[in-house]
Amino acid sequence: MTLRPFAFAAAFAVLAAPAVAADRYEVDLAHTEVFAGWNHLGLSFQTLEFTDISGGIAFDQADVSKSSVDITIKTESVHTGFGKFDDHIKSGDFFDVENHPEATFVSTAVRQTGPKTGEVDGTLTIKGVSKPATLDVEFLFQGPHPLDGVVPSYNDAVFAGFRATARVLRSDFDLGKFAPNISDEIDITINTEMRKQ
Repeated sequence: MTLRPFAFAAAFAVLAAPAVAADRYEVDLAHTEVFAGWNHLGLSFQTLEFTDISGGIAFDQADVSKSSVDITIKTESVHTGFGKFDDHIKSGDFFDVENHPEATFVSTAVRQTGPKTGEVDGTLTIKGVSKPATLDVEFLFQGPHPLDGVVPSYNDAVFAGFRATARVLRSDFDLGKFAPNISDEIDITINTEMRKQ
């Protein structure tokens, strides 16, 4: 499918049918990933991934600024590829998953920055600490799923695809152990496909 230029409104919904109220799109967990990356002592750039993500977007077609985003991440789902490091990341030194099982992002404002880009301001809460954060969003796709008619679970399904990035200071969220030797700046990347409900 060839993507035509879209107003940023199209990045938050499929406009195939008129909407009376906000349309809801929810995360397709099989095709959604959240990565966090950092500089490790100047030796390398490391990443971790969260694998349990839920939430989505509500799109108000009449007024895009009234659209909203809500994402919840189960911190227990953190995965670094090395079991002992996973255990340390889950401990009180970092995410303290026993006492803080969820991290959340809830939007406070949505605005267009280009034909297929935008910014979403919101509140990021990690380890019980809430701070403002901004997602830079790139719109990738909207429309019937490309496997509609091929894979039964996608029949008549409408999807939207996004990539979002943000940079935060982990010390802002009581995650600052070993900073600044291990970078305090964390780059967050969200790749997601969302299904219209």
